[in-house]
Amino acid sequence: MVITFNELRRIKDKLPSGSSQRIADEVGVSVDEVRNYFGGEGGAPVGIHIEKGPDGGVVTLDDSAILDCALRIIAETEAAKQSV
Repeated sequence: MVITFNELRRIKDKLPSGSSQRIADEVGVSVDEVRNYFGGEGGAPVGIHIEKGPDGGVVTLDDSAILDCALRIIAETEAAKQSV
């Protein structure tokens, strides 16, 4: 899967607090891997390859499991807000 780096960061910014741990638990990776997946500081990105360019560059994802989980959490959060 290919996505822009800035879009990946926008998705990360939409996640509610505590989501990194939830994603790590559901996908079976460490919290640091989740943070690095979204461009976090303190380690090399795991499972992503970044090419510099417009809109933060292009990111190729080896496995979209973390992204898929993040998008599901965002959808759940938005659905919960609408039902209130």
